[in-house]
Amino acid sequence: MERMELYCIAHPRSPSAVRRPQLSIRGELWIALLGPSVEEGIVGIGPTVEAALRAFDAQYLAGSRQPAQTISSQPHSVDRQSAQFKSNRGFRAAV
Repeated sequence: MERMELYCIAHPRSPSAVRRPQLSIRGELWIALLGPSVEEGIVGIGPTVEAALRAFDAQYLAGSRQPAQTISSQPHSVDRQSAQFKSNRGFRAAV
């Protein structure tokens, strides 16, 4: 995609340039996706390639800040979730 290449050249340190999400089009909307699906991955949606990549960059950066806020605001629920995840995966949690 030439438009994605131009965006990445213009924004070389952006998440889009570094991670190179997959681009697809659904109807009149462009979708930039990193991950197995829209539900499980990081997604940006917009009417143009550039708008979808800007939205992807914003979601990527918002997601990279999210865990620190979650951990500091709810430490006990995160510990319980981590322990439950580990026990479901066969790990023994020392809680």
